Amino acid sequence: MLKFTNKMQFIISSSDKKSKARAGEIITDSGLIQTPVFMPVGTLGAVKGVHMNDLETHIHAQIILGNTYHLYLRPGMDVINQVGGLHRFNGWNKPILTDSGGFQVFSLNHRRKISEEGVTFSSHIDGSIHQFTPEKIINIQRSIGADIIMAFDECPPYPVSPEYAEKSMHLTHRWLERCYSEWKETKSLYGNHQSLFPIVQGSVFKNLRKHSAEYIASKEFDGYAIGGVSVGEPTEDMYEITSLCCDILPTNKPRYLMGVGTPANILTCIGFGVDMFDCVMPTRNGRNASLFTWKGIMNMKNEKWKYDFSPLDENSDLFADKAYSKAFIRHLFVNGEMLGSMIGSIHNLHFYVSLCKEARNHILIGDFQAWKEEMIPVLSKRI
Repeated sequence: MLKFTNKMQFIISSSDKKSKARAGEIITDSGLIQTPVFMPVGTLGAVKGVHMNDLETHIHAQIILGNTYHLYLRPGMDVINQVGGLHRFNGWNKPILTDSGGFQVFSLNHRRKISEEGVTFSSHIDGSIHQFTPEKIINIQRSIGADIIMAFDECPPYPVSPEYAEKSMHLTHRWLERCYSEWKETKSLYGNHQSLFPIVQGSVFKNLRKHSAEYIASKEFDGYAIGGVSVGEPTEDMYEITSLCCDILPTNKPRYLMGVGTPANILTCIGFGVDMFDCVMPTRNGRNASLFTWKGIMNMKNEKWKYDFSPLDENSDLFADKAYSKAFIRHLFVNGEMLGSMIGSIHNLHFYVSLCKEARNHILIGDFQAWKEEMIPVLSKRI
């Protein structure tokens, strides 16, 4: 068992000479995370349709996400407090990261009201009224017990005016100060160290992103996040913003790009110096018959797979890729069989986790940039 510490550690093992990619290790009280890393999204404390044993043994996930907004509403903090935190509730014994609920509040634009104090919103479940403040968000995440917790932020929509984006950014910074104060004044409920990550905001405006990244970089945190880059903006804007932020954020701390994205997005942003990723795309697409592979993207409902009895991926170490044929998986999806969605989710998560692991290997051996340029067109094509 790891000894409890008073701070998360981040060790950079190697840096790519032709890009800004790096391979590292994040040491938390719940385990070690090798970076770059993809983090499966477990909105309600569970990754949809995937057993914890599959996540650990077959997908080889190192860390998963929980969602503060959803866990607060269901099952509620009384349940999670009573059991002793999310690790004990869901049986996942490795690191957990919780988001702040800022993105969920953003998505409830017709159900919420933002003020200096925080956000008042009506539940999407039963319409009941709740308020999130920076202080409350920290205390909810204390109750959940995640190893990495996020500061409360406002995630502006896209498109948005420069005036609104600037006002939102400053509000996020003021909320950060309150989050930090509450985090310093409270303690972990379950003994593990909980690292607080601030979030860079500023929409697609480079001057705002620069200001926000510099403001956040001037403060000492265990790691730093880049938010608001998966809300509909063009891909090139996302790349430009991510690269700009990575150039400003501290090099000796992990950088987390929130909610991104496709395999090509991930490899490109690893090249900018991002260490941590999460996205619902692998599970969402997997449930809808769109599978990511090393040869491209497969639509498993296509007629071309009807008589293809070869394994889904004979070179994969995932049991589902070797045990089931393309024809059988197509049959499951065409007929709406639940197993199809489960296999699709497991396959895509395994691919995303393996993609980051392979990127790490190429950083360590020194040819990441060339490998990335070769892989991006392949991974993006439809087969």
